[in-house]
Amino acid sequence: MDPAAPDSTIRFGADFELDPRAWELRRAGRAVRLERIPMEILLFLAQQPGQLVSREQIVEKIWGKRVFLDTDNSINGAMRKIRHALDDDPENPRFIQTVTGLGYRFTAQPLPAAAEARAPASAPASAPASSTATATAQAQAAGAGPRWVPWAVAIAVLAIIVVIVLWQRQHTRHVAAATTTPGPPPVTMIAVLPLENLTGDAQQDYFSDGLTEELIAQLGDVDPKGLSVIARTSVMRYKHTHTPVDEIGRALGAQYILEGSVRRDADNVRVTAQLVRASDQAHVWARQYDRKLASVLALQGEIAAAIADELHSTLGEHTAPAAPAAEPAPPPGSYATYDLYLQGRYYWNQRSLAGFSKALDLFQQSIAQDPRYAPAYAGLADTYAMLSNYGFAVPTETMPKAKAAAVRALGLDPQLAAAHNALAVIAEDYDYDWRTAEKEFQRAIELNPNYATAHQWYADCLAYEGHFAQALAESDHARSLDPLSPIVAADRAVILDYARQYDRAIQAFQAVLAMDPRLARGRLIIQAYVAAGRPAEALGYLQTWRALQPGPWIWANEAYIRGRMGQRAGAEAAIRKMDDANRPPKEDPLPMRALAYAGVADTDKLLATLEAAWNERSNLATTLKVDPVYDFLRNDPRFIDLMHRAGLQ
Repeated sequence: MDPAAPDSTIRFGADFELDPRAWELRRAGRAVRLERIPMEILLFLAQQPGQLVSREQIVEKIWGKRVFLDTDNSINGAMRKIRHALDDDPENPRFIQTVTGLGYRFTAQPLPAAAEARAPASAPASAPASSTATATAQAQAAGAGPRWVPWAVAIAVLAIIVVIVLWQRQHTRHVAAATTTPGPPPVTMIAVLPLENLTGDAQQDYFSDGLTEELIAQLGDVDPKGLSVIARTSVMRYKHTHTPVDEIGRALGAQYILEGSVRRDADNVRVTAQLVRASDQAHVWARQYDRKLASVLALQGEIAAAIADELHSTLGEHTAPAAPAAEPAPPPGSYATYDLYLQGRYYWNQRSLAGFSKALDLFQQSIAQDPRYAPAYAGLADTYAMLSNYGFAVPTETMPKAKAAAVRALGLDPQLAAAHNALAVIAEDYDYDWRTAEKEFQRAIELNPNYATAHQWYADCLAYEGHFAQALAESDHARSLDPLSPIVAADRAVILDYARQYDRAIQAFQAVLAMDPRLARGRLIIQAYVAAGRPAEALGYLQTWRALQPGPWIWANEAYIRGRMGQRAGAEAAIRKMDDANRPPKEDPLPMRALAYAGVADTDKLLATLEAAWNERSNLATTLKVDPVYDFLRNDPRFIDLMHRAGLQ
C-alpha cells in the first residue's frame, strides 16, 4: 500500500498513524485531538513527504483562492497545534521542517504497513533494533573468548532496553498529559474602540457611545470562556484620539482592536467596522452595515457574531464559533424606547449629580414608551442606588425605589446581568444582607463574565466581609477587563488598605492619582499614609488636594490627620471649618464627621454618627469590620453590637 495515497493510513515516527479515512491522528493506538484546519494541513504535508509546500499552496488548499482572512496567523496557529500534537520541537524538528519565508516540509519517513507488522510486539517501537541485533551478534561471536564476555554483553543489552523502556514511559506520560489533559486555553482579548460619530452633530455622541457599549456587551456574550472584551471605561479614553493601534493593544492587553464609525439620519443608520490585529496593525476583516434604525439591535448581534466567526477562524480553539444570531425583536413600543435608554446610560456613566438626574428622566421616558423594556428598569435601579451611594440622596428615600426597579427588571428578564448586579448592591449597601449580595453578584458574573463592574463590586463585597484574598482576585479580574479605569484601580487600593498592606496600598493609590488627580476614591491615600505611620506625607498630599478641590472633605481629612498626630486643637478647628463649609449640606455629612471624630478618638460622637448612618441604612456601615479608622473601637460593646446589626459580626 502506498503510504502517501490519499486514502492510505500514513505511519511515521515511533508510533504515529495519520488516518485520512477516519480523519484521525493516533499515537500508540490512542487518538490525539486535532482540529479541522490543523488536521487538513498535516494531511496535506504528510501526503507530500520530503517536498517543500509553500504557504500559498496551503492557503489555496485549505481556504481557496478568494480569501480575505488573516491566513498568516491562521497557518501559524495551526502549525503550533500540529507541533504540540506531534511533540515536535520547531528548533530541532523530527517531523515538520520550517523553511523560513517559503513554507514547510514533512521530513518524517513514512513507514510501510508491512514493516510495522514484522516488528516484535514486545519491543518498544522507538528501540534502535539495529543496536540490539549488533549486540546479539557480538555475543555469539564472543564464544571463543573469556566466559564473562557473553554475560557482560547481555547485561549491556538489558541496560539499553531498560533505559529505552523508561524513556518511552516518561515520554508517553508527557505526551498524554499534553494531549489529553490540557490546561485552559488562553483567552483572547479584544477592545471595541468608541465608534466615531460621523453625523457632524456632537449631540449624537450618545448614540455612537451607546452603540459602542452595546457592542461590548454583545461580544462579551459570544464566548465568555474564550473571548474577553475590554470594558467601556478603558476604551473611552481613546475617544477622539489618534493613538496607534499597537500602542492601544499594549496599554489594554488586547490582541485585537475593533474600530469603526456610525452615521445616522432620521430613519437609517450605517455602521462601518474593521477588526485590526494589534501586534502589527494588520487588517483582519472589514464590513459595512446599512440598516433601518428599528433593526439596530439586530445589527449589534450581527456584528458581534461576524467578529466572533473571524476570530474563531483565525485563532482556532481560543474562541468558540459563534452561533447564528437570532434577530432580537425591537422594543414593542418603538425604536424610541431603545434610543432613550442609550441616552440614559450615556448620562449615568458621567457619575455626577447632574448626570444621574438626567439619566433618571431618560430611563423613565424609555419605560413610558415601553413598560416591558427590562434594561430601562435596570438603568433606573442603578441610578437610584448610585444617588444614594455617592451621597446625593438619603438612602431610605432612593434605595427602595432602586430595589423595586431591579425586581421589575428581573421579572421581565431573569437573565439580565445588570439587574442582578443592581440587586446585589442594594442587598449589600442598604439591606446589609451579605448572603443575597454574594449570590446576586455571582449570578451577574455567571450571566456576563466580561462584566467588569460586577467583578469590581463583588470584590468590594468580599473585602467588607474580610475575605481579602478572594477580593483581590476578583479585583484583578476586573482590572484585566478594565485596565485603564481609575475607579477599578482605586477600589483595589482600598482593599489593600483594609487588608493592612499599607505600603502596597499607597503605591496603588499613587498610580490611581497619576491617572486622575481629582478622583474622590483616590483621596483615601491619606488614611493609608496615617495608618502606615507617615502623617507628614498625608499632610503634604492634603495641600495638593486643597489646591485642586477645596471643600468640606479637605477639613475632615485635616481633622483626621492632626487628631492622629496628637494636635487636638488643630483637629477641632478643622472640624468647625468642615461643618461651616457644608452648611447648608451639599454632601452627606455623616461620612466626613465619622472620619473627623475618629481622628480625635471622640468615641461617643463617632458612635452616635455611626448609629445615625445605620438608621439611615447608609453604606457607611458596610466598612465597619475592616476599615482601620475604627480599630480603636474594636473592643467597645456598642461598636460590636453595631457590627452585629450590620451583619458583620
